[in-house]
Amino acid sequence: MKSKFMSILLAIGLVFSAVTASASDTLVIKVGHGVPETATLHKGFLKFKEIVETRSNGSMRVEIYPNQQLGGDRELTEGLQMNNVDITAVTANNLAPFTPKFFVWDLFFLFQDHEQAYEVLDGEAGKKLLSYLEPIGIKGLGYMENGFRCLTNSKRDVRSISDLGGIKMRVAENPVQICAWKALGANPTPMAWGELFTALQQHTLDGQETSVELIYSQRFYEVQKCLTLTRHIYSPFVFMASLDFYNDLTDEQRSIIDAAVAEAIPYQRTLARNMEAEAIEKIRAAGVTVVDVPADMRLKMRGMLADSAGMVKKRAGEAYDVLMSAVTH
Repeated sequence: MKSKFMSILLAIGLVFSAVTASASDTLVIKVGHGVPETATLHKGFLKFKEIVETRSNGSMRVEIYPNQQLGGDRELTEGLQMNNVDITAVTANNLAPFTPKFFVWDLFFLFQDHEQAYEVLDGEAGKKLLSYLEPIGIKGLGYMENGFRCLTNSKRDVRSISDLGGIKMRVAENPVQICAWKALGANPTPMAWGELFTALQQHTLDGQETSVELIYSQRFYEVQKCLTLTRHIYSPFVFMASLDFYNDLTDEQRSIIDAAVAEAIPYQRTLARNMEAEAIEKIRAAGVTVVDVPADMRLKMRGMLADSAGMVKKRAGEAYDVLMSAVTH
């Protein structure tokens, strides 16, 4: 009887050991981001999770923490450096406090359209910019779509540069952007994001500038009568990993991660562009005038921004030359 009892205990122990070993062999990848689960960035990470877990046959598991559960862009970036977060994606110009070279994303009218942006970002210039993250403990993996920034206001339709004259608009506390909007004739006014909707509603401010996705999700179109598709700033989401985490992967694990990134990025970009087109139509249907700025007007505005471009060049250093050499207008 004792022998039988010991045999049962041994069998249970072996099963427990097998389960424990199996669990310990599973690589858990902690992914955090700052946007809601309805956003295309989150859906891009879901695609990344699906690919990683499928191709690894379950030996790699991706846990996603959306909506600033692990913090905003700054905390997520610091999380990579401290190995508290394995993978994230943050807005490119929010990386400037960590490496000045990313001040390059403050440039106005950098790209003509999405296609040109993707060509540059997925090419040698984009890869070079990602390499600037390695000295601060981060591995740049690629770029996801964050949309062009556009202008809304409640004062007048902006169909010419002169129409910007005197429009009091919310901008970030950013000297480059303040300089640029002043040069274009507007009255840029820094204000906290959380106060913006009320300020627009009460006409304390005339307008603001952000991506179409945010204009729609934040319902700015309810208190703004005109949307102008200026597409003045393009600052993508930078898909990135902790450098220590990435370097500690086996060759096979790294190959799976890289392949998942390569598939998730175009998937998310397509979702984002489709969502932007749908949002524009819904905004138009709500009675907002939508003005699409022609290429020649955008080029003329770009020519008026030598001072702000000079500020970017001084801050970003060689990154400015790397990016500008890849951009043809």
